[in-house]
Amino acid sequence: MSHGGRWVGVLAIVILVLITINTIVTPSNGLAGIAPGKYMPPFAAPLATGDLQGSVNVATHPNDGPAKHAACTVRGPQILNICQLYEQGPVVLALFIDGSACDEVLSEMQALVRAGGQRFSGVRFAAVALKGERSSLRALVRSDGLTFPVGVDSEGVLPGLYAMASCPQITFAYPGGVVQSKALLTTPSPAVLRRRVGELVAASLARGWRPPR
Repeated sequence: MSHGGRWVGVLAIVILVLITINTIVTPSNGLAGIAPGKYMPPFAAPLATGDLQGSVNVATHPNDGPAKHAACTVRGPQILNICQLYEQGPVVLALFIDGSACDEVLSEMQALVRAGGQRFSGVRFAAVALKGERSSLRALVRSDGLTFPVGVDSEGVLPGLYAMASCPQITFAYPGGVVQSKALLTTPSPAVLRRRVGELVAASLARGWRPPR
């Protein structure tokens, strides 16, 4: 291939990436996250802080596509398994693009982890970066002092599965994985995020869930 041909190919890839990102960060694309009352799609993603490589497993049963095991059964110390989280309590899940302004929501989530006390005890916070570099994600986890799991979706599987409409997109789900309310499609203020998590806890308690003592 000539040098001119190579540059044309590179330019085409760059344009495709920019279109993909613009589709995700523009709320007018007709998507709005998983509808309340629907189940969170299962997935198991490698942790950004670990050494485990591979794509996100979204299989709903064994031997579903290339996956040998259903996503809910794939667990371990280097894996963010959404099923494992919602088995333990209410879930707040953020999907974000690493290196963009929307990763600021992670520090706001961590602030609730630190200051939530008994009010947010038992809530499982988690995040997944879309096509992020491990080195930058590890630096982000360290700089923000994140204590909740951060996964990496190296192939961009989850945006379609979670009807991702913007960056970030925050999903709120009851214990058991049923989505409680509409996803947040913009970076919320600390007050709004605290209110939404508080509403999730109150609604989960009304359904019979009890936080760990």
